[in-house]
Amino acid sequence: MLTYNEILNYILSNLPMFHRDGKVAYKSGLYHILELDAILNHPHKRFPAIHIAGTNGKGSVSHMLAAVLQSAGYKTGLFTSPHLIDFRERIKINGVMISEEYVSLFMNEHMASFDRLKPSFFEISTAMAFFYFAKEKIDIAVIEVGLGGRLDATNIIIPEISVITNIGFDHTDLLGNTIALIAKEKAGIIKKGIPVVIGQTQEETKEIFSRISKENDSEIYFADQIFQADGEIHYTEGYQSLIIKKLGHILYSQFKLDLLGLYQLKNICSVLTVLELLNEKGYKISNNNIYKGLSNVKELTGLQGRWQVIGHDPLIVCDNGHNEDGIRCVVTQIEKTNFRKLHIVFGMVNDKPTDNVLKLLPPSATYYFTKANIPRALDELILMRQAEKYNLSGKSFSNVKMALHSAITNANKEDFILVTGSSFVVAEAIK
Repeated sequence: MLTYNEILNYILSNLPMFHRDGKVAYKSGLYHILELDAILNHPHKRFPAIHIAGTNGKGSVSHMLAAVLQSAGYKTGLFTSPHLIDFRERIKINGVMISEEYVSLFMNEHMASFDRLKPSFFEISTAMAFFYFAKEKIDIAVIEVGLGGRLDATNIIIPEISVITNIGFDHTDLLGNTIALIAKEKAGIIKKGIPVVIGQTQEETKEIFSRISKENDSEIYFADQIFQADGEIHYTEGYQSLIIKKLGHILYSQFKLDLLGLYQLKNICSVLTVLELLNEKGYKISNNNIYKGLSNVKELTGLQGRWQVIGHDPLIVCDNGHNEDGIRCVVTQIEKTNFRKLHIVFGMVNDKPTDNVLKLLPPSATYYFTKANIPRALDELILMRQAEKYNLSGKSFSNVKMALHSAITNANKEDFILVTGSSFVVAEAIK
């Protein structure tokens, strides 16, 4: 019988893993997950779920929904990806990670079947999550899509509500090189008769989502046409104070959200729309549950890496913005942050287009180009040379620890240090 560490080495080192290896690990189609699901006696049918896709924001929306559902007394499963530090972050019930013992028992029992099927890392993770949630008799699960939607391993579920946060350019080599093509892939999670919440109304996608929803007899709700949120960040206290309107009228005032990213103002509209629909379906989620859940998302769910403050004097923030839309949101928030001088610790992966991201970054910052300790990381010297085309200057460092240490050493206490560009760079900084 393999130990947990031996199991972890097997699933992290031997299985195709997209977030580490990139495109070569991606398995399109539902064949393997359906085979795994059959072996496990179809656990995905034994709990209700909310299914969340989108280019950006789906992780934050997932964690916020889970926090509120937990606060309302529901035993809540949460399946998200990628993990930052510990594999078990992906699978939680009421904010508690799946145990090492359970991972070991599950893998040892089913290893022979896995070896025969040769599934990907994500397919096994998905099957494990579904089996665990069913065995633990959860009340509801919040399931984040891994990549795309239509062919994602999570897409075997029939949820209570589907959510698509937004559409932007990411994974274009797999999902398509236009917004319309990407939207069609994400819209693959829309199911017959199941309501769908669209987080962001976009001209290029509105007609696509409306048409596919109509074809599926699914009610469609554009969250940003229902709710609007405005906020002010309090860095020292660690929260945003929000005013939230519904159809132009103040619904919540003096609302606290413990996630500091300004992009959460968009995400919270999706969350509130979903919660209203759940109440219409018979769930019991009060305003007090919403206040409590959203003011304690990090504590209740363990969410990390979203405009996360890891130091003061100087202010040090980690944000896992890693594509064009994500970095655009990061830059907007930089412009609204007070500091004397800006230092950016920056790294990317080697299968994403760099130009669309680099052209958005502020030339006034001092850069510390680096790479995470994964095969998929873009070499820091190549990144630095590409950045020079956009007048971004700084030095290169062979690892994140050295880059962050140099930034801290060079910074004045009134300065601002931002770590961004890749979830893997952020994870190593948080460590």
